[in-house]
Amino acid sequence: MTTLSRESGTPKAQPFFRSNPVLNRMSKITERADTNTATYAGISVKTCYFLLVTLAGMVVQLLVKASLAGEPVWQTVTFFKKFTVTLSQKETVILGAVLIGGLLAELVGIFARKTIPVTGTLYSASQGYFISFLVFNVLKGYEYLGLEALLLTVAVVAVMSWLYTSGRIQANRKFHTVLLTLLLGSVCFGVLTFVGSLIPATRPYVQSMLQNSVLMIALDVLGLLIASLFLISDFAVIDNCVREGYPRQYEWSAAFGLVFTVIWIYLKILDILIQLAGKNNK
Repeated sequence: MTTLSRESGTPKAQPFFRSNPVLNRMSKITERADTNTATYAGISVKTCYFLLVTLAGMVVQLLVKASLAGEPVWQTVTFFKKFTVTLSQKETVILGAVLIGGLLAELVGIFARKTIPVTGTLYSASQGYFISFLVFNVLKGYEYLGLEALLLTVAVVAVMSWLYTSGRIQANRKFHTVLLTLLLGSVCFGVLTFVGSLIPATRPYVQSMLQNSVLMIALDVLGLLIASLFLISDFAVIDNCVREGYPRQYEWSAAFGLVFTVIWIYLKILDILIQLAGKNNK
């Protein structure tokens, strides 16, 4: 089937989107290579590289935290309505620069694939820094949640990989329709909640809804489901990248897109664990 689709010259119908923003643009690639094509091994190596860079970003945050331990407190910030963190001016500036830099690196990587070896590295490092800040600065007394989230993320990736490789879930048009429906529903809910919080008449109802821990956990679980389904799409795009003979340079895009989703899943799981910890320890 792969040979036929490559030789016929007839473009295959594609769904509106096929994966996360990083990998979605790969569905429009028309380049093919007879030699030096993308391989599963190459994508795996580059994925491990980005994950190691994420780990390095966590180490950098711990070093920055230790070096600024004697700095005077500049402001106090409350996260998740539960955790209070004191920050020095330098620490606040560094954290802001890391987050903005990571966002810019992600956007550049999405629209300029050739920059992904650099922008993907910067994004992964920024996410590692942010994760370390959450776990070791914000979750004081609950640092174990970071490890629990990691183990659960590995489990989710393993299960979704098994579901895809075994054929129990296929990334076909029906699958993408369901995924798009869930994603648009989640986005619309977020927009309506934001608009409702701006209108005086509906603001009390929105605040009451956002303080409902059961509802918030349910929304987080829905977000985790959407992120997990995106992982199936990622696997399909990566599979197509190898089977269709994309040039080896696209291994970087495939690896970056996969790491993007894995980090997304980790943060959603960590958010759920934080909500559960807050509910059980009022």
